[in-house]
Amino acid sequence: MRADLTRRPRRIHALCFTLTLSLGLAVSSLSVGQERGNPVGEWRYQSADAWGTRYSPVDQINGENFEELEIAWIFRGDNFSPQPQTTSRSTPSYIDGMLYTVAGSRRTVVAIDPATGETIWTYREPNTQRWERSMRASYGKGVGYAEVDGNGVIYIITPGFFLHALDARTGRPLENWGKAVPLEGFSETGVVDLLLDLLADWGPWKEYEGAYDPDYGVPRELGYITSSSPPIIVNGTVVVGSSAEQGYNQTRIENVPNDILAYDARTGEFRWKFHVIPRPGEFGHETWENDAWSYTGDVSSWAPLSADDERGIVYIPTNPPTIDYFGGFRPGANLYGTSVIALDVATGERVWHFQTVHNDQWNYDLPNVPILVDLTVEGTEIPAVVQTTKQGFIFAFNRETGEPIWPIEERPVPQTEVPGNWTAPTQPYPTKPEPFEAMGLDEDRVIDFTTELKEMALETMLEYRIGDPYLPRLPVGHDSGVRGNIRCYGGLNITHPAAMDPTTGILYVSHSPGCSGGFVAPGADQDDPDDTSTTGTTISEWVAGPAGRIPGPRGLPIFKPPYNRVSAYDMNTGERLYWVPIGETPENVKNRAVEAGIDLPNSGGGSHAILMVTGSLLLTSEVLADNRPVLSARDKATGELLGSVELPAPAQYGMMTYLHEGQQYIVVQIGGPDYPSSLVALALK
Repeated sequence: MRADLTRRPRRIHALCFTLTLSLGLAVSSLSVGQERGNPVGEWRYQSADAWGTRYSPVDQINGENFEELEIAWIFRGDNFSPQPQTTSRSTPSYIDGMLYTVAGSRRTVVAIDPATGETIWTYREPNTQRWERSMRASYGKGVGYAEVDGNGVIYIITPGFFLHALDARTGRPLENWGKAVPLEGFSETGVVDLLLDLLADWGPWKEYEGAYDPDYGVPRELGYITSSSPPIIVNGTVVVGSSAEQGYNQTRIENVPNDILAYDARTGEFRWKFHVIPRPGEFGHETWENDAWSYTGDVSSWAPLSADDERGIVYIPTNPPTIDYFGGFRPGANLYGTSVIALDVATGERVWHFQTVHNDQWNYDLPNVPILVDLTVEGTEIPAVVQTTKQGFIFAFNRETGEPIWPIEERPVPQTEVPGNWTAPTQPYPTKPEPFEAMGLDEDRVIDFTTELKEMALETMLEYRIGDPYLPRLPVGHDSGVRGNIRCYGGLNITHPAAMDPTTGILYVSHSPGCSGGFVAPGADQDDPDDTSTTGTTISEWVAGPAGRIPGPRGLPIFKPPYNRVSAYDMNTGERLYWVPIGETPENVKNRAVEAGIDLPNSGGGSHAILMVTGSLLLTSEVLADNRPVLSARDKATGELLGSVELPAPAQYGMMTYLHEGQQYIVVQIGGPDYPSSLVALALK
């Protein structure tokens, strides 16, 4: 299918040309020639390479020929589920001439012919109650890979929380690896029951009087655990993260700590465990008051991991502790909740950490992989790690020492009004780079197409208490003189990860402004004892209540455009180089502007952009005003639109590229009712 879209002018921020030409193309000498565990033309990791960049130097497809792309093949992932799944988050890996991915709610491992999209082999774990109970079954993000004794091995964590090792050529379980699982259908080799090592030294499990059931897994009264991201293999060690029940669904305070596990890549032998909730005598234990460390859990590492093989460090992004919107039963900063943790991959010992949110009560888990990059800051070469957040902050550290590249300030934040709750007095704010979107909402950022619209927006604002990301929730039935607390900001989520060009140190992020709020409600009113997804025994005093948003005038957004954009940050300087709108202005906004006599430039619209960087291009997925999904090519130095091709369905989560038998392919994850959980490969013909 050849694109027939006309090129439309896109507004580019005035900073674009001046800063980009002088700063954006400065190549860091540390990055040149490094493969980051990924040979040129391959895509061996979920996020391209061990550094998590979503970058490939391959440039056969460029700005001049981009609109000549045609569909090479489509892979249907809904063939691998009992019920069609409209969404998928598995980014394929291209390794030694083969594509590997996971598909469907069973997280079937699939080897795909890179030229035709044909299935070569599949591997599916036998059914268990653990799989049936998984709340993340459809969200496996890919596979792990390593070479063992010269042979390729695919590693997969399943929704039931088993680790499998498969021969990359045949899909058969690896011989003499792991321990046999005493369940029908499981191979005698090539598998590890991760729960056994996770629970072994945990107090509530040691006190539990029942027998372990490998089919059911963690007893409901103790908690719940699953997975959503692949393992990462670093220097012969398989590092395993995990995921718990979504915190906004939890009503009870007990859960399993989602400790980090590590195994020998060659044998499957257990190597070490890192306690994400520190125990007595461990660093950070004092940040858990009320003995909450002993019974509550989560702090999962459900997002992808990254690694510095040379330094032997693996980087872990984490989740808040149990109960997203209430922390009264767990006072204190709650390490290592919502933190970046650097671990020695040989020992599992903490190298350094940084907590991006203290006592997280906003569901601000770190949803993106920590991205490694070598920078030159004020003439000094720095091995860096960059963490993007839901709030729209960019945290940057020396990845070896954990020292912030630019100062991070602890600033006072509003305190809770919920009886029995506890909130941290301060939160960390990076001083550089600037946030993706402005924090809060003031008069200058309110819609002003007409005087009437602006006055309506300002009147609405008077009914709410509006703040930045750390404004706490109010209780249902509050008497605060306002309709609710509203937080305004704009950040990244798992649905649209960031991308980094390691040759320039430029970070690309997709974002939009947003205002939202919500309440907490009495736990006793929300708890359903028959809901099998609810775990633990003690009902929390307060839990997530109704969500809330601040309405705009006449169905329009309350804030000014742009509504959807991509920004480029030079991480060598901490400056935003440019931003460009993504998608097209929504029709209702365009019509209001026309009525007001305003010549509104493109403000962006549709969904967030999925991003990837190649040797010469920034690739962005977009949805046009007529709802057509497209893949666009942009000059990565300026953001200028170079061309677009139509996609058969909207893009989801990720894309990747590879060079197979001399031809470059771009694979985009797509979804929706017509192409649920599918992949489309584009190539030049």
